[in-house]
Amino acid sequence: MKYKISLFLLLIFVLQSCQNEDEKRRAENEKEAKKNEKIFNNINKAWVFIDEPINEIAEQKVSSWNEWREFLKELGDKPRKTIGAFQKKSKAISKKAMALNNNIPSELNQPAIKSRISILITKVKMMDLFIHLSAIPDEKVTFLIGDINKEIVSLERQMDKIVEKAKIPKEEGEADFLRMLDTTRAIQSTNIDPALMHNPDKNLPKVE
Repeated sequence: MKYKISLFLLLIFVLQSCQNEDEKRRAENEKEAKKNEKIFNNINKAWVFIDEPINEIAEQKVSSWNEWREFLKELGDKPRKTIGAFQKKSKAISKKAMALNNNIPSELNQPAIKSRISILITKVKMMDLFIHLSAIPDEKVTFLIGDINKEIVSLERQMDKIVEKAKIPKEEGEADFLRMLDTTRAIQSTNIDPALMHNPDKNLPKVE
């Protein structure tokens, strides 16, 4: 009889323990779900990229620079519903950003443009890294979204500066003056007696 009672009490204890574990697991799952929902909402709210050119020059490059056009297009296609969709989109944006090093228009193929592209790529890759972590630091992801937008503006303004500078005509007579200066230097270099280069005092008059 005592054995049956002990077995019965043990069974109740096991069932109660299992129930407590289930409730604990359920509470942890709900907590995790709320945390993930908060992360998703924060990223979803902040996920607003500059996907349209900010000036005429950048707009012109959309038609002539395929990689730039594809990058902006990828930025404008906002993901929906799940954090997985944002992760997939982030990877696609990173791939398009890397392609910006290719086929840069000749007039823009300058260190100032390349350095800005490099910084932009770095920011995009950092965002892609953070959003794929098991514990997503949503504050860092949202901060980088703002940084990426700043780099896009910086790049487009530099495009505008380079193209506009190239349009500025030289001052009247400046080109002729530069040509005359080059000609004068060439004449002077050809008229120098090679002997004087080795003995500059050779032809100088003696001082009694």
